[in-house]
Amino acid sequence: MAHNIRYTPDSNLQLKKSLGQHFLHDENMCKKIVEQLTRQEGMHLLEVGPGGGAITKYLLQWEGIDYKAIEIDEEKVVYLNKTYPQLQGRIIMQDILKADAPFDAHFSVIGNFPYNISSPILFKVLEWEEQVDEVIGMFQKEVAQRIAAGPGSKTYGILSVLMQAFFSVEYVLDVHENCFTPPPKVKSGVLRFINIHNPYGIADKRRFITLVKAAFNQRRKTLRNALKSSVEAELLADKIMEKRAEQLSVDDFASLYKRNLEILNARKNDN
Repeated sequence: MAHNIRYTPDSNLQLKKSLGQHFLHDENMCKKIVEQLTRQEGMHLLEVGPGGGAITKYLLQWEGIDYKAIEIDEEKVVYLNKTYPQLQGRIIMQDILKADAPFDAHFSVIGNFPYNISSPILFKVLEWEEQVDEVIGMFQKEVAQRIAAGPGSKTYGILSVLMQAFFSVEYVLDVHENCFTPPPKVKSGVLRFINIHNPYGIADKRRFITLVKAAFNQRRKTLRNALKSSVEAELLADKIMEKRAEQLSVDDFASLYKRNLEILNARKNDN
C-alpha cells in the first residue's frame, strides 16, 4: 500500500503487487494526512514512496520548504517528473532501506509506508534519529496500534519500546480500506512521531536495540531466561529479571541497558 496513487479511470499507472501498491484516491484523507505534519518555514522534508503523488501534490503547495522524495519504482518516478515539473531533481530513485540520510541538516519524514517494509523503515528512522524531527507515517492499523502500545499490553513489543525511547508516539488517524483502489484487506492507521531528544541518554543505539530484541524474541519467558546470553551474569540476579518483556516500561529497558553497560565498563577498567 506504500505508493499512494490518485486513481483515475484513464490512468496508465500499473499496480505492482511486489511493492504492495494500492491507489489512495480519497482526497480528504490525503489532505488530513498532510495536515498532521508540523509545517515550519525552511524545513527539510522527505516523502517516502510518493508513487503517483496523492499527498505529494499537497506538499508541493507549501512554500519555503526543502522537499525531496524517495521512490524505488522507475515508472512512478517518470510519471511524477512528467506530472509535477517542480519535482525535477528532487526525487531519489533508491530503496529507502539502503539510502543515506537525504539532508545534512534536520528533517521530517512523511509517507504512506509499504506494509511489507513499514517496520524496517522505522529502523531506518532510528538510524537517522539524531536528524529526524518528526515522522507522519501510514501503517497497517494493527501495526500502528502495536507501535503506540504501552507496557502490559499483548501488542506491546520491540518497536513500541524502540520508537518510544526516542520519539513521542501518537495514533492520529484511522484510514478506511475504501480510501484505496483496490481496497486492501486490512485497515490502516496514521502515526505521528516527534523526536524527544534521547531523554534516556542511550549512546549505543545498536546495543540497546539488541537488548530489546532479545527480550521480546522469547516474550513468554522471563527476562532471566530470555536475556541469559545477552547481558552480563551479574545483572541476571536482579529481581526485575523475574518479569517478562511486556511488563517492562521503556524506562525499565533503558535502565537495564545502562546497568549492563556499567558492569561491562567496570570489568574493562578492572582489567
